[in-house]
Amino acid sequence: MSYETVNSTQIEDNVIELRPYQNGAIQSLYKFWQDAKGNPLIVLPTGTGKSVVLAQFIREALEWGNTRIVVLTHVKELIEQDYAETMGLFPQCPSGIYSAGMGRRDINAQVLFAGIQSIYKRAYELKWADLIIIDEAHLIPTNSDTMYRRFLDDIKEINPLVKFVGLTATPYRMDSGMLTSGENALFDGIAYEAPLSDMIEQGYLSPLISKSPDTKLDISDVGKRGGEYIPQQLQAAVDIEEVTRAAVDEIVAYGHDRKSWALFCSGVDHAFNVRDEVRSRGIKCETIVGDTDKDERARIIADFKDQKIQAIASMNVLTTGFNAPQLDLIAMLRPTASTGLYVQMAGRGTRNAPGKTNCLVLDFAGNVERHGPVDLAEGRSKEKRGDGSAPCKVCPQCKSYVLIALPLCPDCGYEFPPAETKIDATASFADILSDSKKPRWHKVTHAQYALHNKPGKPPSMRVTYFDGLITVAVEWICFQHEGYARTKAEKWWAGRMPERPCPNLVKQAILQSGALPTPSRIWVKQDGKFSKITDYDFDFLYEMDHR
Repeated sequence: MSYETVNSTQIEDNVIELRPYQNGAIQSLYKFWQDAKGNPLIVLPTGTGKSVVLAQFIREALEWGNTRIVVLTHVKELIEQDYAETMGLFPQCPSGIYSAGMGRRDINAQVLFAGIQSIYKRAYELKWADLIIIDEAHLIPTNSDTMYRRFLDDIKEINPLVKFVGLTATPYRMDSGMLTSGENALFDGIAYEAPLSDMIEQGYLSPLISKSPDTKLDISDVGKRGGEYIPQQLQAAVDIEEVTRAAVDEIVAYGHDRKSWALFCSGVDHAFNVRDEVRSRGIKCETIVGDTDKDERARIIADFKDQKIQAIASMNVLTTGFNAPQLDLIAMLRPTASTGLYVQMAGRGTRNAPGKTNCLVLDFAGNVERHGPVDLAEGRSKEKRGDGSAPCKVCPQCKSYVLIALPLCPDCGYEFPPAETKIDATASFADILSDSKKPRWHKVTHAQYALHNKPGKPPSMRVTYFDGLITVAVEWICFQHEGYARTKAEKWWAGRMPERPCPNLVKQAILQSGALPTPSRIWVKQDGKFSKITDYDFDFLYEMDHR
């Protein structure tokens, strides 16, 4: 090989601190390749440190020997970001860049960060690759006749043993469903997935909250093409002066105590008109669209991160690779039929930042009701989507989305009048996150442990908690699963019997269940239609019935 390689001493001297789920993601790749053939996906929500996983995996892959790695992305900003973050975490990485837009063609680098538009015809010039890592894998088209397909097919012809790994926060497309299904699917399975709700619950991400604005965008006459709303028709339906003015009035009212706003718009003209309307209120706002000059774009984003400007109105450019942790208000002024785009928009607000408690999502476009909570969103094909109304209601007092079955608003305590008619609903909950019930402690008197089998899945241990004869909650401990589920099972076991190794089989766990301590109370919250336990207290003493 003509490229320069890094030596093992350099690698060993570099240490990257990993969170448990980040380490679990990397280990799951090895397990996937050990147990199955094919190309795995790693699914990590926006803001959970994908760059750390990328850098550490590259570091470990270089220890295999003379490994050649290509990191593929689709836009220049992501190439810059992946390269910079990897070098920041792993300075000894023998890396280079191949991108016409960046004026670099380091074709001989051992670790090459490349733009697909620049390199898709250059596989034979590259000569060899052992590992291809595809960032934002959900953006790979399904059509076999694409730049991605040409490059990957050529690389596989050069090296039939080459491995492909995909990284994404949304493992599905609008038109074809899951990235792992379909005739032309590039990926064969999800090696690891960190649930958004768990990342928020564990404090790695900031919660999202949503309010129902009074202004609604009317897209009833907008057609679809390729499963998405037709751009020209969408902008014509949405970009109406009085509608924009009303929406901005609400954004300003809700955002008076929030630091940074991202305003997702339905077209280029719409983005500029929203910007002008925000500016008319005395608020610093800029616009970024597809043809915004690169230097101007960089300046705007830098000023936004430095809080020199409060708001950015954008069209199609801030949904991927945009990293602004302080973002605490998102206004969806863009209706979309794409579940992935909806999740990407909402995901811009999940990063933690000092002083930030949550991110408010104002959905003028009906996306929450269209797709359901972001943590439960699924990549279904368009044929499988329902068009029914979501089983939710809007609190007239505080404008929060509330599950239809709740008699009280969990945010302000408003008491809803009894329902007079039954609501027939086909879609999921319309809150931005599925958890709308306030969690609370529940007394526990005893627990039962049993084997649970689900067709096509490894067995798990079903744990049922009781308060006397009343079932308080149920959870499933997945000792025989892989990835994050196994990591959670190990943590669960260590919290009860740290002196004993975590069982590998459910039957082993059940045999030892007689020695497991029973918590005196558990912290339970509503997770969609199910209850979820998020904390255990083994020391609390009840002096009276707390049911």
